[in-house]
Amino acid sequence: MLHRKIYQLCCDGREIWIFLRDQQRWIERARILDIEGDLVTLRYETEEEEEICSWEEIVRLESIGAVTQKLATVPRGDVELSVAEDCPEAEQISDHHPESNSD
Repeated sequence: MLHRKIYQLCCDGREIWIFLRDQQRWIERARILDIEGDLVTLRYETEEEEEICSWEEIVRLESIGAVTQKLATVPRGDVELSVAEDCPEAEQISDHHPESNSD
């Protein structure tokens, strides 16, 4: 099952966070480049001092303990969200609260 999910993430080309249980560490913002047998090739970047380093690492499928991916990002604070003109009315964010309506 994990092999199929890893393959799907490889095809999607999305950034993932992956936990290697044998090394007890997270690899952040990685992309899965290839899967061959039980070997998974990852590419990611790290920032060390004033340099950005690009890494390519091959890990065994059995050493992968967890995989996460970011679904969405929403700004914090008092920010007005943009609404597309063609957004269906049912999905639009209204300025008033439904519980304050009294008809």
